Parts: sequence; structure tokens; C-alpha cells
Amino acid sequence: MGLVDLRGVSYRYPEGTLALDGVDMEVRAGSFTALLASNGAGKTTLIKLIAGLLVPVGGEIILNGETLSALSPKKLYGTVGVVFQNPDDQLFAATAAEDVAFGPRNMGLDEKTVGERVREALDAVGMLHAAGRSVHHLSFGEKKKVALAGVLAMRPRLLLMDEPTASLDPAGEADMMRLIGNLNRLHGVTVVMATHSIDLLPLFADEIFIFKNGRVLQRGSAREILSDHAVMHGAGLRLPYISSLLHEMKTGDGLPIHGLPLTIGEARKRFLELIPDEVFTRPIVDGQG
Repeated sequence: MGLVDLRGVSYRYPEGTLALDGVDMEVRAGSFTALLASNGAGKTTLIKLIAGLLVPVGGEIILNGETLSALSPKKLYGTVGVVFQNPDDQLFAATAAEDVAFGPRNMGLDEKTVGERVREALDAVGMLHAAGRSVHHLSFGEKKKVALAGVLAMRPRLLLMDEPTASLDPAGEADMMRLIGNLNRLHGVTVVMATHSIDLLPLFADEIFIFKNGRVLQRGSAREILSDHAVMHGAGLRLPYISSLLHEMKTGDGLPIHGLPLTIGEARKRFLELIPDEVFTRPIVDGQG
């Protein structure tokens, strides 16, 4: 049994849309699990169900061995933290520090402990310098980090994230992924993340679930999923850019590439395997390589 187990979970919105249809899923403690799908395939609904914000119309969700619906709000939110796609949906206090303090205070902690948790959480996301700043004066990327700090201050075992890199520039996207990866690998926080950041997933994700029409289309390791052109294409998703390039060179140009690389380092190795040794040992003549 995992930290989270979904058993035949279904959800239908009041207007009749079936968002999830009999989903079975296990999330191991300490793992980094990614949910991939085209828009409207159910991944955000799944995040809200695990967070207890929605109630399934069928099946059950087990959290750490207990039925989610039987847990008290205090126990649930002492275990699960959720970060929404838009930080403006979470931030409301006058300053970053006050916003991060909201959760620990509502847990009934004394002010000294609250202060310690605020400093610890802001430091963990690289925002300690902004503790006294108004949340309205923060950049979008900074707001995302403060929203994450507000969840971390409650020290959840499970971190649910809905599109944490959405609307960030490439540098901000990489920074956010490294931050989440460190929380997972260095601090043991279990991560479930709905995302479109396909190119960075090979560096962080232990397991990937692909959804289509509210069902799990495929599950597997990052290598199994992100190198499977047929599965990704069938779900309306693309391969990582580096894998797409090598796939085209393999299928279109007939290059003898064994397996699809997922990272630049792996692609470099594949290319080097295709280059004859004499290219590296050829003497330089008249300044030409």
C-alpha cells in the first residue's frame, strides 16, 4: 500500500461532465509522481480529490492507510499540502511572512514556533529576503514560491502541485523544478504534480501517469513513458524536445539510434556513438577542424 491509494475513483461535475472514470493509482511514500494529460483530461480534478476539496462519486481514496473521507480536516491538512496553479488564489495576507504564518497559526502553534516555521519555509524556497514585502509587489514567480512556502510551513508529508511551472519563463521553470526536486530528494516530501513540463521530468519524476478521457492510459517510469512516441501521441502529448529530434532522425533519416535519449547528456552520448573515431583524431590543417 502506498502513501496514497485510489481505488476505482470517479468524479462527475454537477453539470454532468465525467472528469474521472474508475481511476486506480498508487503513490509511494517519498516518490515524485507526475500526472500528464492534455487539458480537460482530469489531472487537476484528481489533485483536488486527493486534497479533499472534492468528494468522489465512486471509489475511495486511502491516505496513509485511512479512508480520506473519514479523516478530520486537521489530520488531513497536517498531512497533505496543495499548491494551486495561480498563486493569487492562495495569497491574501499583507506580507509574505504573514501569509506563510497563516497555516501554522491555524494549527494552534505558539508564536515562537510559527516564526521559526515561517523563516524555515521562506528560506527553503529562497524567499527569506522578501518576508516583509507585500505579496502584491512580488513577481509572478516569487508569488509561486511564497505560496509553496505557505504549504511547507505546515510540514506536509504529501505535496500536491497543479501546474507549478505554468506561466514561468524557462529559467523560472527550471528553478521551480529544482526546488521541488530538492524537497523530494533531500527532505523526503512525497510529490504529486500535474504538469506540462515534459522536458524537465526525466530529471525528477520517478513515475508518470498519463491520463486520457478521465482514465489512466499508461503508467511507468519516466524512461518508459517519455520515450514511447505512440503512447504520448495517443494522449495528445509530445515527447521531450530532445527525444523528438532523435525520433525524427531515427525514423525519418534512418540513423541507427538505439533508444530515445531524454536529456541533452544522453543525446550527446548517442551522437558520439555515431561519429567515426577518425573525426576526433583528424589533424588540424590551416586552422580548420
